Amino acid sequence: MSALSSRSSEPAIATEALTVGYRLAHRRRRTVLEQLTLTLNPRELVCVLGPNGCGKSSLLRTVAGLLPPLHGRVLLGSKPIDTFDRNELARRLAVVLTDRIDPGFLTVFELVSLGRFPYTGWNGRLEAADRRAVAEALAALGLSEFGDRRIAELSDGERQKAMIARAVAQQPRVLVLDEPTAYLDLPSRVEILQLLRERVTETAEAVLLSTHELELALRLADRLWLIDEHGGLECGLPEELVLNGAVGRVFARDELQFDLETASFKPARPARGSVALVGEGATALWTARALERLGFVVYDRTTAGAPSPPGTTCVEVVRDRTTPSGAAWRVQPAPAPANTASDSQHTERNAGRYTTLEEALRTVEACTSERNGASPAI
Repeated sequence: MSALSSRSSEPAIATEALTVGYRLAHRRRRTVLEQLTLTLNPRELVCVLGPNGCGKSSLLRTVAGLLPPLHGRVLLGSKPIDTFDRNELARRLAVVLTDRIDPGFLTVFELVSLGRFPYTGWNGRLEAADRRAVAEALAALGLSEFGDRRIAELSDGERQKAMIARAVAQQPRVLVLDEPTAYLDLPSRVEILQLLRERVTETAEAVLLSTHELELALRLADRLWLIDEHGGLECGLPEELVLNGAVGRVFARDELQFDLETASFKPARPARGSVALVGEGATALWTARALERLGFVVYDRTTAGAPSPPGTTCVEVVRDRTTPSGAAWRVQPAPAPANTASDSQHTERNAGRYTTLEEALRTVEACTSERNGASPAI
């Protein structure tokens, strides 16, 4: 069953007219988000996105029952979350926060075993079913060989996986994680989010997490809860929120613009010139990125299309098995402006075939500089 088809069943979590915030001294309140009606469905991975300070962590803590709402309520299944006793709630919902803990001398197995506390009672004794749940959680996070390792000996990525394994060992219906990829390097961030994606696919769990990993969230999330800096919240499929401009609006800055085609942000700055790029595959992609980084507007001329603007330099990526990259670059400058005495010399001096991208970029820069009377940047 997919996340879309699971929407017909009872939500894993729902909020009704929820207002998130903090009660201060002298009966004052600080409202962060208000009048939220949200749902998280079984077999669904939802990512909460937004700029720093918009209320992502406050929302997750309220949804998880850790922060009392200022108004409205949170339903876990069909019951208000504040009506569950401690053990019953822990069997339904598990939380992983960004707070860094001091594990002392705990081993990975001992830490993950803490996830069985809702089932073991006051003495904490693990029965066969508990040990099986711990073993399954370790295996799910790729930690089966780490059971005897001290938590203090682990890398940040391994420690975070151990914390998630502890939550998985609870066998919850809902898993809530606040920035689970904080402190991690890029490979570990990708691995953690992919593991959570697999949990949703392989189990009936619902996963709600906050993150700053926009591009990964767009690829892996079933839905986004998108919060802007003014406390507005928009929900929907990642693709819909990209296409309707919501993602671009939430993260808009004077110096950044969101590119719909690449689903990434690019520096917004005046164009230095235009380049018509001919080529396919990874080499052409990275050539385009290099040109854009230098401030050029790149037109894809691999397939037929509208003519390039006047003054456009042409760069063609061609195969060349003799180069380390397996490619070479042909650069054809735009004709020099009319009435320029050096017209033919300009084109002849800069046209050529190059075996490294850097050489090709230098030539494009030289062409543009000669036309504009400026100095190359590289």
